[in-house]
Amino acid sequence: MPTRQTLSRIDFMNPSDKKTNPPSSVAIWTAMISVYLLWGSTYLAIRIAIETIPPFMMAATRFLIAGGILYVIRRARGDTRASRSEWHSAVVIGILLLVGGNGGVVWAEQRVASGIAALLVGTAPLWMVLLDSLHPSGRKPNRWTILGIVLGFVGITVLIGPLRVTGHGEEIDLIGALVLMFATLSWAIGSLYSRQARLPSSALLGTAMEMLAGGGALLLLSFLTGEFSHLNLAHISVRSLGGMAYLIVFGSWIGLTSYTWLLRVAPTPLVFTYAYVNPVVAVLLGHFLASEPLTAHILIAATIVVGSVALTTVSQQASLRKKPKMSE
Repeated sequence: MPTRQTLSRIDFMNPSDKKTNPPSSVAIWTAMISVYLLWGSTYLAIRIAIETIPPFMMAATRFLIAGGILYVIRRARGDTRASRSEWHSAVVIGILLLVGGNGGVVWAEQRVASGIAALLVGTAPLWMVLLDSLHPSGRKPNRWTILGIVLGFVGITVLIGPLRVTGHGEEIDLIGALVLMFATLSWAIGSLYSRQARLPSSALLGTAMEMLAGGGALLLLSFLTGEFSHLNLAHISVRSLGGMAYLIVFGSWIGLTSYTWLLRVAPTPLVFTYAYVNPVVAVLLGHFLASEPLTAHILIAATIVVGSVALTTVSQQASLRKKPKMSE
């Protein structure tokens, strides 16, 4: 097993520290753009998919199909069979990212607009910084990072505060918002864990294993929550099936594989810039394609949340760059 490294070292390491020959900037930015645009659109696709398909069942089907096909392809192309320890890591990551993280999102979108869900999930980097600071050997946040974190939670309060209302005259559902915050925390923990976990050398094979593990756990969760007993195949619409197909191809095969690959080869501050691009894409798509509310209060909260994530990420990266100079 590899030696455990500190979260600070893992989070903000340069990709060249991991590989002698790092990937080209073109490859990294192609993957980044995929995550920016495609993941921003998946929030609306989730809303459409769960219109007639139970949420956990939809997510389980999505990841089992996407992961199963990808796993078969990678093994057929010569990827080495994963070891038991690699499967263990994949199961942990799959549960944290896809059950706690994505599972929380698909459930919450029954109660919360897709754009609001994206804004709350976009706070993942704030949770990562907090988790890092709590680790005994983690990086302590500087004053700008602290300001970013405070602003982020101010933005969340503005967004879901009980006295604030959306354009439809309804309060943002508090239970849905709390589930989204739990999902975001689970996603942040899973992302951190994946940086030091022992996984197959093939990033695509590792992603397939994570999707299979997460999909299997989501299927069990679907059964335990009684979704099977309420399923009526005749009521599933072509629109929902189209939404799920979009999630399989663009959300899982392209988006998720790009994200997990980037976590291995690119600096985390760069990877997590998706957190302040996705919400903008999701809010705009939700408003223009699904008539979701886009009020002044939502715009103000979105500006605060996105700005706080940007400030936190940039200040952490700047702090890392200064560290070698301070030690000289």
